[in-house]
Amino acid sequence: MKLDRTDIKILHVLQQNGRMSNVELAEVVNLSPSPCLMRVKKLQSEGYIEGYTAQINVAKLGQALTVFTEVTLKNHRQTDFARFLAAIEKIEQLIECHVISGGYDYLVKFVTTGIDEYQEIMERLIELDVGIDKYFSYVVLKSPIRRAQLPLTKLFQP
Repeated sequence: MKLDRTDIKILHVLQQNGRMSNVELAEVVNLSPSPCLMRVKKLQSEGYIEGYTAQINVAKLGQALTVFTEVTLKNHRQTDFARFLAAIEKIEQLIECHVISGGYDYLVKFVTTGIDEYQEIMERLIELDVGIDKYFSYVVLKSPIRRAQLPLTKLFQP
């Protein structure tokens, strides 16, 4: 499926407000409601829209600690990467995991109840011997800029 400007605009608007009604969305993207709904359903069926979620203000819920962790594996065979990923995908406190080029293999984001819980997770991973050579932890002190939306209209201009 090749996206046009209207598709990109629909995606852009929905990522800002996924609860917007189809009638409101149609008005914003200058379509009538029926063609707008057809486009949204097509974007969903083609996998461009993976789902709809609520953005939670974690600070309102209580104390939480965010830690970014650089992980380097001992070996770089496909089986080593698979073993590491199989172990970490079971950790609920793991929010993101990225394969990175450069001086380490993965950049992982954890959100935990505190430093003790984070350290327990890392110690458990080391004990499981999932191939970690070394890791470096970066505790987030403050997040002055956080964006959930991608700049779709800047990135993709058909």
